[in-house]
Amino acid sequence: MIAILLVIHVLIALALIGTVLLQRSEGGALGSLGGGSGGGMGGFMTARGSANLLTRATAILATLFFLTSIVLTMRMGNMNAPSSIVEQPAAPTQPAAPPAPSVPLR
Repeated sequence: MIAILLVIHVLIALALIGTVLLQRSEGGALGSLGGGSGGGMGGFMTARGSANLLTRATAILATLFFLTSIVLTMRMGNMNAPSSIVEQPAAPTQPAAPPAPSVPLR
């Protein structure tokens, strides 16, 4: 189960990276390189339409990324949860043997 969630988590992370990189920059020199008015999309969508689509996709992927992160954290936390000392049964104790003398006796 955890392996499947981890694979899904990585795929969502890669898709999130891709959608963020596809978005048009709002300022700086990168905005002029991407071309304006949706020319980079080959006329498939307008600039506003592609921006709305990428914004929604980013929001959905970010939500899925956080959800899978929380689920993975909860699943991994339950696997390695140390048990409490209070809940463990007491181990039977045996009386200690008297120590051997350190000096030889006569």
